[in-house]
Amino acid sequence: MKSKSPVIIDLKFDREQVAAALKGAFADREVIDLAHPANKTRDLSGIDYAVVWKPAADLFSRAKDLRAVFSGGAGVDHVMTLPGLPEVPVVRFVDQTLTTRMSEWVVLQCLLHLRQFRAYEAQNRKRIWRELDQPEAREVTVGIMGLGVLGADAASKLKMLGFDVVGWSRRKKAIDGIETFDAAGLDDFLARTDILVGLLPLTAETRGLFNAGLFAKLRRNGALGAPVFVNAGRGGSQVEADILAALDSGVLGGASLDVFEKEPLPLESRLWTHEKVFMTPHAAAASDVRALFAHVGRQIERLENGQALENVVDRQAGY
Repeated sequence: MKSKSPVIIDLKFDREQVAAALKGAFADREVIDLAHPANKTRDLSGIDYAVVWKPAADLFSRAKDLRAVFSGGAGVDHVMTLPGLPEVPVVRFVDQTLTTRMSEWVVLQCLLHLRQFRAYEAQNRKRIWRELDQPEAREVTVGIMGLGVLGADAASKLKMLGFDVVGWSRRKKAIDGIETFDAAGLDDFLARTDILVGLLPLTAETRGLFNAGLFAKLRRNGALGAPVFVNAGRGGSQVEADILAALDSGVLGGASLDVFEKEPLPLESRLWTHEKVFMTPHAAAASDVRALFAHVGRQIERLENGQALENVVDRQAGY
């Protein structure tokens, strides 16, 4: 019987988490973890699979016989721009654990802005006891840009909480109970939106999309007083100077950011201390490494059984 191809692991994740997740994973095949010094110069020819997140620059020149590349996260822009990426399927990580975590984060941020958490924090520091006017969720429209697995799940959960929810994607999608818009309807979508949620992949079309011109098109007379920007998609899709200017001028009433143009966020950035900003360190939907390896194992099994891989990146679209 032909031995099964090893799996290359090149993940810039927490080493203890990776080590723990590898126990019991890929039980019937060898794992070559490139974080181990013994594997730094190992011959990687003849190996079919690689699981990557910010891998070494020479990975693909060393592993020339790959049949599939698996992204360690939902995003793939870091993979698609790697030097020497072979013409093989690139597979996105789609898993319920990741989807649930992203929806939790999006829902939390929308509720923080709805319930004026920053304003109450400021009152608490000054020992002010005063109830603020409280709009209901049904009075607030959340507009989600990006209606893939993550965006669709977040939309349904926000809808259950009573928010009015609309969605936008480059090509129109149908989601039960959610009004959706396509590229031609962007301005109409923005004019409806009080809380703008970015869950878009990073492509040539989305780079720098969240800028001053776009923020100016959001609804001005909504229940929150001023629109809010929430981004957990990709940092390259936002212009942080424009976000700060919009917050300072009142064009935006608040922001929640999990992704940034440069990560880690530079210490000198005003986003660290801005009174209208909630920040998290690209942690909205951190990959569950055990779930990642289980997902990769399932996809390898499909491929070796003659079935099509799932969640393969469309190279022309970039996601």
